[in-house]
Amino acid sequence: MDQEERLTAVDNIVTQFNTYEDFLDSQITSVDLYYLEDEGLARQLVELGYRGTGEVVKREDFEARKAAIEIARLAERTQKKLRKPGMTPKPNSDLFKNYMLFTGRAAAKMTLTSAGKDLQDNFLKALAVREEDNHNGKVSTVIFIRDKNSHGQEVSGYIDYAHRLKIEDFEVYFSGKRRLLPKPTDMSFYNWDSHIAVWNSTPNYQVIADNLEGLLFKYKRDRKILNVDPKVPPGDNSTRIPIQTDLYIQAVIFDHISRRKT
Repeated sequence: MDQEERLTAVDNIVTQFNTYEDFLDSQITSVDLYYLEDEGLARQLVELGYRGTGEVVKREDFEARKAAIEIARLAERTQKKLRKPGMTPKPNSDLFKNYMLFTGRAAAKMTLTSAGKDLQDNFLKALAVREEDNHNGKVSTVIFIRDKNSHGQEVSGYIDYAHRLKIEDFEVYFSGKRRLLPKPTDMSFYNWDSHIAVWNSTPNYQVIADNLEGLLFKYKRDRKILNVDPKVPPGDNSTRIPIQTDLYIQAVIFDHISRRKT
């Protein structure tokens, strides 16, 4: 399947399902549920391509195309309204905001999802402090989390904070509606009950898993190595900060500051 055919296939899936979870559920058979006895694990296996009855679509591809299609639809509706004779969008109206967005005039104004939140836990406070710098690339943060998921299974993994900020709305995490947990699509993911281990490079990091020193991450911007082994220094321009939190069994934040000029 060439690139154009794959994009068409992804678009067909995106328009058919409201959420990525709905798509995963459509790929799970009754036989899968009978033998696995765990819907969450079945979803993970479909996401990894080990189970399923159709096209394998990554979460980031699904969400990116979903957002692109929605933006295109909104832009088309906005442009149609603006082409009407005598049509001038009023300030603070939805049409005006859409006009500003699609002409690029609102791009410089970024609203932080942590802004205005009454954060009590140290972990969420630490993420809030780093949100803007990860958005603008001044700092690259890697988050390690170990805890139990909704099925009571212990999971752990490393999360590229800047990347997840781009593909997810963190308002649900900062508001306490959901807990941030590692996913099989993150830089690393391990389910201690099912023994599923996954590694994925991101737009910011290359994962080096087959190394005698253990798991390493290479920051693509300056090619510096981040070593997550707690027994050794994390590397040049990097820090390791364990977080005392009531939300997780263990949480550690790694901050890397790139010295490469842009």
